Amino acid sequence: MLRSFFIALSSNRPFRRFAERSALGRRVSRRFVAGMTVEEALDAAARLNAEGIDVSLDSLGEGVREVAQAEASAAVYHQLLDRIATLGLRANVSVKLSQMGMEIGPTLAERIVAGIVQHAAQTQNFVRIDMEGSGYTEMTLDIAERLHARFPGAVGTVLQAYLRRTADDTERLLRGRVRIRLCKGAYKEPETLAFPRKADVDDSYMRLMKRLVTSGVFCGIATHDERIVDELRAFVTANDIDKRAFEFQMLYGVRRDLQRSLVRQGYRMRVYVPFGTEWYPYFMRRLAERPANVLFLAKNFFRT
Repeated sequence: MLRSFFIALSSNRPFRRFAERSALGRRVSRRFVAGMTVEEALDAAARLNAEGIDVSLDSLGEGVREVAQAEASAAVYHQLLDRIATLGLRANVSVKLSQMGMEIGPTLAERIVAGIVQHAAQTQNFVRIDMEGSGYTEMTLDIAERLHARFPGAVGTVLQAYLRRTADDTERLLRGRVRIRLCKGAYKEPETLAFPRKADVDDSYMRLMKRLVTSGVFCGIATHDERIVDELRAFVTANDIDKRAFEFQMLYGVRRDLQRSLVRQGYRMRVYVPFGTEWYPYFMRRLAERPANVLFLAKNFFRT
């Protein structure tokens, strides 16, 4: 029930306008959002790099309906790629198709993202095309495959373990050697498309992660669930899998203790670092994913 409540709030436009404009909202969001500006995000990336943690930078925004707005969003990513190269950061970038104009038209979105991927290839970097709701799944996979064919190794995408189709999508992308980030999924989907029970989602996730780490294609295992982390650690040990053949991926501000522990154990770790003024939908989905986050914020709200 709590998950559904926060997912519903994530698309509530009046509440979003209030939250994004208020000092209170910005203060609360700071737990999971690195800041409002490119420089704040780069500073966060540098701090994480100093701890042995790689980064994926995400300029928040989605649902763009104007061409100029989509192009302005892309300009931020071009700036990020140049600054990452100049500063020598261990960081790549994550983009959403709806931020790049997908709701205006897929041709526009693909053109804009292709420009970012080409820039990444030129600077020896990488672009992750994030996955959104199930209505975007097929278009996202198509675009990721076409751009991978044009710029091999410079682009990958995300699969969501709670979708019933994901096992087939995994094999499809692996055949093309497209890099996959595996997550559980954070959107409200009907039972016809997604597993409704957490136990089924977890089972799907563990089957898929084992397939990925033995595929020979570098992958990202995105989870904060310590039970799943322990399952993968045991699997890697039992099957003599190189710890550097994959990376754990976690979110900024979530399970920092576990992030550091895995780095000490010799695993690769990448933290997804979001930033920007349009933080509200992302923030609400983080609360929906993990109700413990709500309790954490409540306990720490008045601390300095």
